[in-house]
Amino acid sequence: MKTSVRLDKYLADMGFGTRSQVKEKIRQGLVTVNGVTVQKGDVKVDTQADQVQYEGQPVGYVHFEYYMLNKPAGVICATSDRSQTTVIDLISDKKRKDLFPAGRLDKDTEGLVMITNDGALSHRLLSPKNHVAKIYYAKIAGLVTQKDIQDFADGLYVDEEFRAQPARLVTLQRFQKEEESEILVEIFEGKFHQIKRMFEAVGKSVLYLKRLTFGSLSLDGFLAPGAFRALTDRELNALMAPENKKVWGRDILEDIRAVIFDLDGTLIDSMWVWRDIDIEYLKGFGLDMPDDLQENIAGISVTQTAVYFKERFHIPDSIEKIIGDWDRMALEKYTTQVPLKPGALEFLKYLKSRGIPCAIATSNSRRLTQAVLEAHNITGYFQVILTGEDIHKGKPEPDVYLETAGKLKIEPGHCLVFEDIPYGVMAANRAGMTCAAIDDPDSRWQEEDKRRLARYYIQDYFDIMFQTYEELK
Repeated sequence: MKTSVRLDKYLADMGFGTRSQVKEKIRQGLVTVNGVTVQKGDVKVDTQADQVQYEGQPVGYVHFEYYMLNKPAGVICATSDRSQTTVIDLISDKKRKDLFPAGRLDKDTEGLVMITNDGALSHRLLSPKNHVAKIYYAKIAGLVTQKDIQDFADGLYVDEEFRAQPARLVTLQRFQKEEESEILVEIFEGKFHQIKRMFEAVGKSVLYLKRLTFGSLSLDGFLAPGAFRALTDRELNALMAPENKKVWGRDILEDIRAVIFDLDGTLIDSMWVWRDIDIEYLKGFGLDMPDDLQENIAGISVTQTAVYFKERFHIPDSIEKIIGDWDRMALEKYTTQVPLKPGALEFLKYLKSRGIPCAIATSNSRRLTQAVLEAHNITGYFQVILTGEDIHKGKPEPDVYLETAGKLKIEPGHCLVFEDIPYGVMAANRAGMTCAAIDDPDSRWQEEDKRRLARYYIQDYFDIMFQTYEELK
Protein backbone atom coordinates (compact mmCIF):
# COMPACT_ATOMS: atom_id res chain seq x y z
CA MET A 1 0.00 0.00 0.00
CA LYS A 2 1.32 3.43 -0.95
CA THR A 3 2.05 5.45 2.20
CA SER A 4 3.67 8.59 0.75
CA VAL A 5 1.30 11.37 -0.42
CA ARG A 6 1.45 15.12 -0.97
CA LEU A 7 0.52 17.16 2.08
CA ASP A 8 -2.31 18.97 0.25
CA LYS A 9 -3.80 15.64 -0.85
CA TYR A 10 -3.40 14.29 2.67
CA LEU A 11 -5.50 17.11 4.12
CA ALA A 12 -8.01 17.12 1.27
CA ASP A 13 -8.53 13.36 1.66
CA MET A 14 -9.23 13.86 5.36
CA GLY A 15 -11.97 16.39 4.66
CA PHE A 16 -10.30 19.75 5.29
CA GLY A 17 -11.36 21.26 1.99
CA THR A 18 -10.48 21.14 -1.68
CA ARG A 19 -6.85 20.90 -2.78
CA SER A 20 -6.78 24.65 -3.50
CA GLN A 21 -8.37 25.46 -0.13
CA VAL A 22 -5.90 23.39 1.87
CA LYS A 23 -2.98 24.78 -0.13
CA GLU A 24 -3.99 28.25 1.06
CA LYS A 25 -4.14 27.04 4.66
CA ILE A 26 -0.70 25.50 4.28
CA ARG A 27 0.70 28.79 2.88
CA GLN A 28 -0.74 30.58 5.93
CA GLY A 29 1.45 28.39 8.18
CA LEU A 30 -1.47 26.55 9.81
CA VAL A 31 -0.03 23.08 9.20
CA THR A 32 2.89 21.28 10.84
CA VAL A 33 4.57 17.98 10.02
CA ASN A 34 6.43 16.35 12.91
CA GLY A 35 6.26 19.66 14.77
CA VAL A 36 7.73 21.77 11.95
CA THR A 37 5.59 24.34 10.11
CA VAL A 38 5.30 23.50 6.41
CA GLN A 39 4.15 26.05 3.84
CA LYS A 40 4.26 24.05 0.61
CA GLY A 41 1.50 21.65 -0.41
CA ASP A 42 3.74 19.42 -2.49
CA VAL A 43 5.76 18.22 0.52
CA LYS A 44 5.57 14.43 0.74
CA VAL A 45 4.13 12.94 3.94
CA ASP A 46 4.38 9.34 5.14
CA THR A 47 0.80 8.49 6.16
CA GLN A 48 1.97 5.80 8.60
CA ALA A 49 4.96 7.50 10.23
CA ASP A 50 4.61 11.30 10.05
CA GLN A 51 2.54 13.35 12.51
CA VAL A 52 0.44 16.05 10.86
CA GLN A 53 -1.33 18.83 12.73
CA TYR A 54 -3.87 21.31 11.35
CA GLU A 55 -4.38 24.46 13.44
CA GLY A 56 -2.82 22.60 16.37
CA GLN A 57 -5.03 19.53 16.09
CA PRO A 58 -3.59 16.14 15.07
CA VAL A 59 -4.84 14.76 11.74
CA GLY A 60 -4.59 10.99 11.26
CA TYR A 61 -4.78 9.48 7.80
CA VAL A 62 -7.25 6.73 6.94
CA HIS A 63 -6.52 4.95 3.67
CA PHE A 64 -9.90 3.24 3.34
CA GLU A 65 -13.30 4.14 4.70
CA TYR A 66 -16.37 1.92 4.96
CA TYR A 67 -19.93 3.06 5.63
CA MET A 68 -23.32 1.40 5.85
CA LEU A 69 -26.12 3.54 4.38
CA ASN A 70 -29.86 2.89 4.53
CA LYS A 71 -30.74 4.25 1.10
CA PRO A 72 -34.20 5.83 0.83
CA ALA A 73 -36.32 5.71 -2.31
CA GLY A 74 -35.66 8.54 -4.77
CA VAL A 75 -31.89 8.58 -4.25
CA ILE A 76 -29.59 7.24 -6.95
CA CYS A 77 -26.49 5.07 -6.47
CA ALA A 78 -23.94 7.36 -8.11
CA THR A 79 -21.04 9.50 -7.00
CA SER A 80 -22.49 12.71 -8.47
CA ASP A 81 -25.40 13.99 -10.50
CA ARG A 82 -26.41 17.49 -11.58
CA SER A 83 -30.12 17.13 -10.89
CA GLN A 84 -30.68 14.15 -8.56
CA THR A 85 -29.63 13.34 -4.99
CA THR A 86 -26.97 10.65 -4.79
CA VAL A 87 -25.95 8.31 -2.01
CA ILE A 88 -22.71 10.28 -1.69
CA ASP A 89 -24.72 13.47 -1.15
CA LEU A 90 -26.28 11.79 1.91
CA ILE A 91 -22.89 11.51 3.56
CA SER A 92 -21.77 14.97 2.46
CA ASP A 93 -19.94 15.64 5.74
CA LYS A 94 -17.49 13.03 4.51
CA LYS A 95 -15.47 15.18 2.11
CA ARG A 96 -13.35 12.47 0.57
CA LYS A 97 -13.75 12.62 -3.18
CA ASP A 98 -12.90 8.96 -3.77
CA LEU A 99 -15.90 7.44 -2.00
CA PHE A 100 -18.34 5.43 -4.14
CA PRO A 101 -21.23 2.97 -3.68
CA ALA A 102 -20.16 -0.68 -3.83
CA GLY A 103 -22.87 -1.89 -6.18
CA ARG A 104 -26.12 -0.24 -7.14
CA LEU A 105 -29.75 -0.20 -6.14
CA ASP A 106 -32.54 1.09 -8.37
CA LYS A 107 -33.72 4.62 -7.64
CA ASP A 108 -36.95 3.42 -6.02
CA THR A 109 -35.31 0.56 -4.09
CA GLU A 110 -34.45 1.08 -0.43
CA GLY A 111 -32.01 -0.50 1.96
CA LEU A 112 -28.42 -1.47 2.44
CA VAL A 113 -25.67 0.20 0.41
CA MET A 114 -22.01 0.06 1.34
CA ILE A 115 -20.04 3.25 0.65
CA THR A 116 -16.27 2.91 0.45
CA ASN A 117 -13.11 3.87 -1.39
CA ASP A 118 -11.71 0.32 -1.28
CA GLY A 119 -11.89 -0.74 -4.91
CA ALA A 120 -10.36 -4.18 -4.36
CA LEU A 121 -12.96 -5.19 -1.75
CA SER A 122 -15.80 -3.80 -3.86
CA HIS A 123 -14.62 -5.77 -6.89
CA ARG A 124 -14.42 -9.00 -4.89
CA LEU A 125 -17.92 -8.56 -3.44
CA LEU A 126 -19.47 -7.67 -6.79
CA SER A 127 -17.70 -10.18 -9.04
CA PRO A 128 -20.27 -12.75 -10.30
CA LYS A 129 -17.74 -15.57 -10.01
CA ASN A 130 -17.59 -15.10 -6.23
CA HIS A 131 -21.34 -15.70 -5.79
CA VAL A 132 -21.75 -13.21 -2.94
CA ALA A 133 -25.34 -13.44 -1.69
CA LYS A 134 -27.73 -10.50 -1.43
CA ILE A 135 -31.10 -10.80 0.31
CA TYR A 136 -34.04 -8.52 -0.48
CA TYR A 137 -37.42 -8.02 1.16
CA ALA A 138 -40.25 -7.25 -1.24
CA LYS A 139 -43.99 -6.72 -1.48
CA ILE A 140 -45.38 -8.37 -4.57
CA ALA A 141 -48.59 -7.76 -6.50
CA GLY A 142 -49.86 -11.32 -6.84
CA LEU A 143 -49.84 -14.49 -4.75
CA VAL A 144 -46.46 -16.21 -4.91
CA THR A 145 -46.86 -19.92 -5.69
CA GLN A 146 -44.77 -23.06 -5.23
CA LYS A 147 -44.14 -23.00 -8.98
CA ASP A 148 -42.68 -19.50 -8.68
CA ILE A 149 -40.39 -20.74 -5.91
CA GLN A 150 -39.25 -23.68 -8.04
CA ASP A 151 -38.74 -21.50 -11.12
CA PHE A 152 -36.48 -19.17 -9.14
CA ALA A 153 -34.53 -22.15 -7.74
CA ASP A 154 -34.06 -23.68 -11.20
CA GLY A 155 -32.65 -20.51 -12.73
CA LEU A 156 -35.41 -18.41 -14.23
CA TYR A 157 -35.48 -17.44 -17.91
CA VAL A 158 -36.10 -13.72 -17.55
CA ASP A 159 -36.10 -13.03 -21.28
CA GLU A 160 -34.44 -14.30 -24.44
CA GLU A 161 -31.10 -12.80 -23.47
CA PHE A 162 -30.93 -13.43 -19.73
CA ARG A 163 -31.32 -16.54 -17.60
CA ALA A 164 -30.85 -15.74 -13.91
CA GLN A 165 -28.66 -17.86 -11.69
CA PRO A 166 -30.58 -20.11 -9.26
CA ALA A 167 -32.15 -17.93 -6.59
CA ARG A 168 -33.99 -18.66 -3.36
CA LEU A 169 -37.51 -17.32 -2.91
CA VAL A 170 -39.21 -17.47 0.51
CA THR A 171 -42.82 -16.46 1.18
CA LEU A 172 -43.28 -14.57 4.44
CA GLN A 173 -46.99 -13.77 4.13
CA ARG A 174 -49.74 -14.06 1.53
CA PHE A 175 -52.72 -11.69 1.62
CA GLN A 176 -55.58 -13.37 -0.25
CA LYS A 177 -57.94 -10.40 -0.16
CA GLU A 178 -55.38 -7.94 -1.50
CA GLU A 179 -53.74 -10.58 -3.72
CA GLU A 180 -50.34 -9.52 -2.45
CA SER A 181 -47.35 -11.34 -0.99
CA GLU A 182 -44.45 -10.46 1.28
CA ILE A 183 -41.31 -12.32 0.29
CA LEU A 184 -37.57 -12.65 0.71
CA VAL A 185 -35.39 -13.38 -2.30
CA GLU A 186 -31.70 -14.26 -2.29
CA ILE A 187 -29.69 -13.64 -5.44
CA PHE A 188 -26.00 -14.01 -6.29
CA GLU A 189 -25.73 -11.50 -9.12
CA GLY A 190 -26.94 -7.97 -9.80
CA LYS A 191 -28.28 -7.41 -13.28
CA PHE A 192 -30.21 -4.28 -14.21
CA HIS A 193 -33.67 -4.32 -12.51
CA GLN A 194 -33.07 -8.03 -11.93
CA ILE A 195 -35.61 -8.80 -9.22
CA LYS A 196 -38.32 -6.73 -10.90
CA ARG A 197 -37.68 -8.52 -14.20
CA MET A 198 -37.71 -11.93 -12.51
CA PHE A 199 -41.14 -11.34 -11.02
CA GLU A 200 -42.44 -9.93 -14.28
CA ALA A 201 -41.32 -13.20 -15.90
CA VAL A 202 -43.69 -15.13 -13.58
CA GLY A 203 -46.58 -12.72 -14.11
CA LYS A 204 -46.20 -10.56 -11.01
CA SER A 205 -44.86 -7.12 -10.18
CA VAL A 206 -42.79 -5.62 -7.39
CA LEU A 207 -44.56 -3.00 -5.29
CA TYR A 208 -41.76 -2.36 -2.82
CA LEU A 209 -38.14 -3.54 -2.64
CA LYS A 210 -35.54 -3.26 0.10
CA ARG A 211 -32.09 -4.83 0.34
CA LEU A 212 -31.41 -6.37 3.75
CA THR A 213 -28.02 -8.03 3.31
CA PHE A 214 -24.92 -7.80 1.17
CA GLY A 215 -22.58 -10.72 1.78
CA SER A 216 -22.07 -10.97 5.54
CA LEU A 217 -23.26 -7.38 6.07
CA SER A 218 -26.81 -6.88 7.37
CA LEU A 219 -28.75 -3.61 7.49
CA ASP A 220 -28.74 -2.04 10.95
CA GLY A 221 -32.34 -1.91 12.16
CA PHE A 222 -31.73 1.39 13.94
CA LEU A 223 -30.59 3.20 10.77
CA ALA A 224 -33.43 5.40 9.54
CA PRO A 225 -33.78 5.90 5.76
CA GLY A 226 -31.03 8.28 4.70
CA ALA A 227 -28.91 7.61 7.79
CA PHE A 228 -25.45 6.05 7.72
CA ARG A 229 -22.68 4.92 10.05
CA ALA A 230 -19.16 3.54 9.81
CA LEU A 231 -18.83 -0.23 9.68
CA THR A 232 -17.69 -1.83 12.91
CA ASP A 233 -14.45 -3.79 13.06
CA ARG A 234 -16.54 -6.95 13.42
CA GLU A 235 -18.55 -6.20 10.28
CA LEU A 236 -15.47 -5.28 8.30
CA ASN A 237 -13.55 -8.40 9.34
CA ALA A 238 -16.50 -10.56 8.26
CA LEU A 239 -16.62 -8.83 4.86
CA MET A 240 -12.90 -9.39 4.38
CA ALA A 241 -13.22 -13.12 5.08
CA PRO A 242 -13.85 -15.53 2.19
CA GLU A 243 -17.55 -16.05 1.43
CA ASN A 244 -18.80 -19.56 2.18
CA LYS A 245 -20.82 -21.11 -0.61
CA LYS A 246 -24.31 -21.95 0.63
CA VAL A 247 -25.85 -25.41 0.27
CA TRP A 248 -29.60 -25.67 0.56
CA GLY A 249 -30.98 -28.31 2.92
CA ARG A 250 -34.29 -29.53 4.26
CA ASP A 251 -36.94 -27.59 6.17
CA ILE A 252 -36.24 -28.20 9.87
CA LEU A 253 -39.60 -26.69 10.90
CA GLU A 254 -41.66 -29.56 9.47
CA ASP A 255 -42.25 -31.31 12.82
CA ILE A 256 -42.00 -28.18 14.98
CA ARG A 257 -45.13 -26.84 16.67
CA ALA A 258 -43.53 -24.02 18.69
CA VAL A 259 -40.34 -21.95 18.58
CA ILE A 260 -38.75 -20.60 21.76
CA PHE A 261 -36.09 -17.89 21.73
CA ASP A 262 -33.55 -16.95 24.31
CA LEU A 263 -33.19 -13.15 24.21
CA ASP A 264 -29.69 -11.74 24.72
CA GLY A 265 -27.23 -12.80 22.03
CA THR A 266 -29.95 -14.87 20.36
CA LEU A 267 -32.85 -12.67 19.32
CA ILE A 268 -31.06 -9.37 19.96
CA ASP A 269 -27.40 -8.38 19.65
CA SER A 270 -26.95 -7.21 23.24
CA MET A 271 -24.18 -9.13 24.99
CA TRP A 272 -21.76 -6.24 24.48
CA VAL A 273 -24.06 -4.10 26.65
CA TRP A 274 -23.63 -6.36 29.68
CA ARG A 275 -19.87 -6.55 29.35
CA ASP A 276 -19.75 -2.74 29.39
CA ILE A 277 -22.21 -2.54 32.31
CA ASP A 278 -20.27 -5.07 34.39
CA ILE A 279 -17.11 -3.01 33.91
CA GLU A 280 -18.84 0.26 34.77
CA TYR A 281 -20.79 -1.18 37.72
CA LEU A 282 -17.76 -2.75 39.40
CA LYS A 283 -15.71 0.39 38.74
CA GLY A 284 -18.25 2.26 40.88
CA PHE A 285 -17.08 0.14 43.81
CA GLY A 286 -13.41 0.58 42.92
CA LEU A 287 -13.16 -2.92 41.42
CA ASP A 288 -11.86 -4.27 38.11
CA MET A 289 -13.87 -6.87 36.21
CA PRO A 290 -12.23 -10.30 36.60
CA ASP A 291 -11.44 -12.30 33.46
CA ASP A 292 -13.67 -15.23 34.49
CA LEU A 293 -16.79 -13.19 35.28
CA GLN A 294 -18.69 -13.70 32.00
CA GLU A 295 -18.06 -17.43 32.07
CA ASN A 296 -19.26 -17.75 35.68
CA ILE A 297 -22.55 -15.91 35.17
CA ALA A 298 -23.44 -17.28 31.71
CA GLY A 299 -27.03 -18.47 31.57
CA ILE A 300 -28.04 -17.89 35.19
CA SER A 301 -31.04 -15.72 36.02
CA VAL A 302 -30.78 -12.02 36.76
CA THR A 303 -31.55 -12.70 40.44
CA GLN A 304 -28.88 -15.39 40.65
CA THR A 305 -26.42 -13.01 38.98
CA ALA A 306 -27.18 -10.29 41.53
CA VAL A 307 -26.64 -12.78 44.38
CA TYR A 308 -23.34 -13.81 42.77
CA PHE A 309 -22.18 -10.19 42.55
CA LYS A 310 -23.22 -9.43 46.11
CA GLU A 311 -21.38 -12.43 47.54
CA ARG A 312 -18.25 -12.39 45.36
CA PHE A 313 -17.63 -8.66 45.37
CA HIS A 314 -19.12 -7.90 48.81
CA ILE A 315 -21.62 -5.42 47.39
CA PRO A 316 -23.42 -3.70 50.29
CA ASP A 317 -26.64 -3.02 48.32
CA SER A 318 -29.72 -5.24 48.38
CA ILE A 319 -30.43 -7.71 45.58
CA GLU A 320 -33.35 -5.52 44.47
CA LYS A 321 -31.16 -2.42 44.27
CA ILE A 322 -28.44 -4.24 42.32
CA ILE A 323 -30.99 -5.42 39.74
CA GLY A 324 -32.59 -1.97 39.61
CA ASP A 325 -29.22 -0.29 39.02
CA TRP A 326 -28.44 -2.70 36.19
CA ASP A 327 -31.83 -2.10 34.59
CA ARG A 328 -31.37 1.67 34.68
CA MET A 329 -27.90 1.40 33.18
CA ALA A 330 -29.12 -0.87 30.38
CA LEU A 331 -32.51 0.66 29.55
CA GLU A 332 -31.37 3.43 27.20
CA LYS A 333 -29.04 1.10 25.29
CA TYR A 334 -31.77 -1.55 24.97
CA THR A 335 -34.24 0.91 23.48
CA THR A 336 -31.90 2.86 21.20
CA GLN A 337 -28.75 0.85 20.43
CA VAL A 338 -29.48 -2.88 20.62
CA PRO A 339 -30.47 -4.25 17.18
CA LEU A 340 -32.32 -7.43 16.33
CA LYS A 341 -30.22 -10.29 15.04
CA PRO A 342 -30.13 -10.36 11.21
CA GLY A 343 -33.31 -11.87 9.80
CA ALA A 344 -35.10 -12.01 13.17
CA LEU A 345 -38.08 -9.83 12.18
CA GLU A 346 -38.53 -11.64 8.88
CA PHE A 347 -38.29 -15.01 10.64
CA LEU A 348 -41.01 -14.00 13.11
CA LYS A 349 -43.27 -13.10 10.16
CA TYR A 350 -42.38 -16.40 8.51
CA LEU A 351 -43.31 -18.38 11.65
CA LYS A 352 -46.57 -16.48 11.98
CA SER A 353 -47.50 -17.26 8.38
CA ARG A 354 -46.96 -20.96 9.11
CA GLY A 355 -49.07 -20.84 12.26
CA ILE A 356 -46.15 -21.68 14.57
CA PRO A 357 -46.46 -19.95 17.98
CA CYS A 358 -43.42 -18.24 19.49
CA ALA A 359 -42.16 -17.59 23.00
CA ILE A 360 -39.25 -15.99 24.81
CA ALA A 361 -37.45 -17.73 27.68
CA THR A 362 -34.74 -15.43 29.01
CA SER A 363 -32.61 -14.94 32.10
CA ASN A 364 -32.99 -11.17 31.70
CA SER A 365 -35.40 -8.95 33.63
CA ARG A 366 -38.99 -8.41 32.53
CA ARG A 367 -38.55 -4.65 32.28
CA LEU A 368 -35.66 -4.85 29.83
CA THR A 369 -37.24 -7.69 27.88
CA GLN A 370 -40.46 -5.76 27.35
CA ALA A 371 -38.56 -2.54 26.59
CA VAL A 372 -36.47 -4.02 23.78
CA LEU A 373 -39.43 -5.91 22.27
CA GLU A 374 -41.48 -2.71 22.25
CA ALA A 375 -38.58 -0.73 20.75
CA HIS A 376 -38.60 -3.12 17.78
CA ASN A 377 -42.42 -3.42 17.72
CA ILE A 378 -42.35 -7.24 17.93
CA THR A 379 -44.11 -7.93 21.25
CA GLY A 380 -47.21 -9.21 19.46
CA TYR A 381 -45.32 -12.09 17.87
CA PHE A 382 -44.89 -13.87 21.22
CA GLN A 383 -47.63 -15.84 22.94
CA VAL A 384 -45.52 -16.42 26.07
CA ILE A 385 -42.70 -14.39 27.63
CA LEU A 386 -40.86 -15.85 30.65
CA THR A 387 -37.98 -13.97 32.30
CA GLY A 388 -35.41 -14.58 34.99
CA GLU A 389 -37.86 -13.08 37.49
CA ASP A 390 -40.34 -15.90 36.84
CA ILE A 391 -38.01 -18.89 37.31
CA HIS A 392 -35.84 -19.65 40.34
CA LYS A 393 -33.40 -22.01 38.62
CA GLY A 394 -31.45 -20.57 35.71
CA LYS A 395 -29.89 -22.36 32.78
CA PRO A 396 -28.49 -25.06 32.37
CA GLU A 397 -31.48 -26.27 34.39
CA PRO A 398 -34.44 -26.89 32.04
CA ASP A 399 -37.08 -25.15 34.18
CA VAL A 400 -37.55 -22.03 32.04
CA TYR A 401 -38.04 -24.08 28.86
CA LEU A 402 -40.36 -26.65 30.44
CA GLU A 403 -42.47 -23.87 31.97
CA THR A 404 -42.63 -22.10 28.60
CA ALA A 405 -43.73 -25.26 26.78
CA GLY A 406 -46.39 -25.81 29.44
CA LYS A 407 -47.80 -22.32 28.94
CA LEU A 408 -47.80 -22.86 25.18
CA LYS A 409 -49.47 -26.27 25.71
CA ILE A 410 -46.96 -27.88 23.35
CA GLU A 411 -45.04 -31.08 24.10
CA PRO A 412 -41.30 -30.34 24.59
CA GLY A 413 -40.37 -32.77 21.83
CA HIS A 414 -42.11 -30.53 19.29
CA CYS A 415 -40.33 -27.33 20.39
CA LEU A 416 -37.34 -25.75 18.61
CA VAL A 417 -35.13 -23.56 20.79
CA PHE A 418 -32.65 -20.90 19.63
CA GLU A 419 -29.72 -20.29 22.00
CA ASP A 420 -26.33 -18.56 21.92
CA ILE A 421 -24.44 -20.12 24.87
CA PRO A 422 -23.67 -23.74 25.89
CA TYR A 423 -25.61 -23.52 29.15
CA GLY A 424 -28.70 -22.48 27.20
CA VAL A 425 -28.26 -25.35 24.74
CA MET A 426 -27.87 -27.73 27.69
CA ALA A 427 -31.08 -26.41 29.23
CA ALA A 428 -32.99 -27.01 25.98
CA ASN A 429 -31.53 -30.51 25.65
CA ARG A 430 -32.48 -31.38 29.24
CA ALA A 431 -36.00 -30.19 28.49
CA GLY A 432 -36.16 -32.70 25.62
CA MET A 433 -36.29 -30.01 22.94
CA THR A 434 -34.40 -29.55 19.67
CA CYS A 435 -31.86 -26.72 19.82
CA ALA A 436 -30.27 -24.54 17.16
CA ALA A 437 -27.21 -22.61 18.32
CA ILE A 438 -26.79 -19.17 16.78
CA ASP A 439 -23.47 -17.51 16.13
CA ASP A 440 -22.70 -14.55 18.37
CA PRO A 441 -19.37 -12.69 18.57
CA ASP A 442 -19.46 -12.53 22.36
CA SER A 443 -19.76 -16.30 22.72
CA ARG A 444 -17.59 -17.29 19.77
CA TRP A 445 -14.97 -18.57 22.19
CA GLN A 446 -17.57 -21.20 23.14
CA GLU A 447 -18.38 -22.16 19.55
CA GLU A 448 -16.87 -25.65 19.81
CA ASP A 449 -19.08 -26.47 22.83
CA LYS A 450 -22.14 -24.98 21.12
CA ARG A 451 -21.60 -27.13 18.05
CA ARG A 452 -21.01 -30.23 20.17
CA LEU A 453 -24.24 -29.76 22.13
CA ALA A 454 -26.67 -28.34 19.55
CA ARG A 455 -28.53 -30.09 16.75
CA TYR A 456 -28.11 -27.20 14.32
CA TYR A 457 -25.84 -24.19 13.94
CA ILE A 458 -26.87 -20.98 12.20
CA GLN A 459 -25.17 -17.68 11.40
CA ASP A 460 -28.47 -15.78 11.39
CA TYR A 461 -32.19 -16.41 10.89
CA PHE A 462 -31.93 -16.15 7.13
CA ASP A 463 -30.16 -19.54 7.38
CA ILE A 464 -33.38 -21.15 8.61
CA MET A 465 -35.66 -19.57 6.02
CA PHE A 466 -33.26 -20.27 3.17
CA GLN A 467 -32.39 -23.71 4.58
CA THR A 468 -28.65 -23.05 4.66
CA TYR A 469 -28.04 -24.00 8.31
CA GLU A 470 -25.51 -26.58 9.49
CA GLU A 471 -26.93 -29.89 10.74
CA LEU A 472 -24.55 -31.22 13.37
CA LYS A 473 -26.07 -34.58 14.28
